[in-house]
Amino acid sequence: MADRLTGMEVFVGAIRLGSLSAVARHLRISPTMAAKHLDALENRLGATLVHRTTRRLSLTEAGRDYLDRAERILLDLREAEAEASSQSVTATGLLRISAPATFGVHHIAPLAPIFRILHPHVTLEFEFNDRYVDLLEERWDLAIRIGRLSDSSLIARKLVETRIAVCASPDYLARCGTPLRLTDLAGHDCLGYTNISQAGPMTWAFGDEGAIKVPVRGTLYANNGEALIRAAIAGHGLVYGPRFIAADALRSGELVEIMLDHPPMPMGAVHVVYHPTRRPAAKTRAWIAFLAERLPELGADW
Repeated sequence: MADRLTGMEVFVGAIRLGSLSAVARHLRISPTMAAKHLDALENRLGATLVHRTTRRLSLTEAGRDYLDRAERILLDLREAEAEASSQSVTATGLLRISAPATFGVHHIAPLAPIFRILHPHVTLEFEFNDRYVDLLEERWDLAIRIGRLSDSSLIARKLVETRIAVCASPDYLARCGTPLRLTDLAGHDCLGYTNISQAGPMTWAFGDEGAIKVPVRGTLYANNGEALIRAAIAGHGLVYGPRFIAADALRSGELVEIMLDHPPMPMGAVHVVYHPTRRPAAKTRAWIAFLAERLPELGADW
């Protein structure tokens, strides 16, 4: 059994670290021994898991199928060992968290010092970026996802509801008038969000399921919601986006929410997603419980 688990560790580690020599250093064995463990694993399974060259490793189809299962087994084993040694009671170790850029900077980062006081043995690493991350491939413990979730093998927990709003500054509305109907949008300067994979930055969706598509025009585009909010505050036009980005400006009066004859399309919720282990590590459970308590307090007007 020990050799079988070592074979799994070598296989998973070689893929995640990029080479047999790297996993050998990590496991404190020789590269030759690492290769023997991988050979033994493949012989036992009767399948080639990895194509090996002098420069790189690449997974076979059988390897791709086996990798996920092997990684889950090793994660379960580490969790069982942590429980047996009472480490599951105390959250410890490095917790790697990915979140969308603006949401992360404004709503996740300010919570980090509070979490660190509650759990001083946890080290936090954040990536605030609007790209979609692969948790297993990039070794993130969990991620924040906003909106409707695509089908996934990850476990998701809803934290707080949010919605889309159309906003503008009082100065802009005084100069250009307040739109009342969707058809009025054609006469306004609309700020375009380019980091969108659906209809594009200059088509805004309204109604249930976003069935009503409204073409708009504008003279300013950006791939970041915070940049568009700043432009709207400065009076450059209407902004259409998540209300949590505009919440501070709406509270201060720098922006005004505009109610049209049809509501913006539903946005969904803020979720935390994580690996489908039977029981997440204590650090992961602690962070999820912390967000589930704190984010609804922040998101009352999202």
